[in-house]
Amino acid sequence: MEVIMDKYTDDKYKRAKKRVESLKGFYIHFAVYIIVNAFILINIYMHASASDGGFWRLEHFSTLFFWGMGVFFHGIKIFGNPFFNKNWEEQQIRRIIEKDKKEANKYR
Repeated sequence: MEVIMDKYTDDKYKRAKKRVESLKGFYIHFAVYIIVNAFILINIYMHASASDGGFWRLEHFSTLFFWGMGVFFHGIKIFGNPFFNKNWEEQQIRRIIEKDKKEANKYR
């Protein structure tokens, strides 16, 4: 029995360690994103001139946007989809069941 429990706790430990490594990877990705984009935008702001169209030009924010999309999807991979989680699935199932019940009662 002790051997089974050791294997069980060893598996749990490995899964927990893998999860922590995934979280750490995301937080490092996010921190680098913030630091690098802050540096880029501050540099652009300091060197932007009115003759070039100033700071508020679309191309100045392309790195922020596209890399931000990467960080967003990395976050969804790590934390799960906030839009279609278990609670959303259960609500949809209940809604469909209620709709089916109403339709079944309509023909009685």
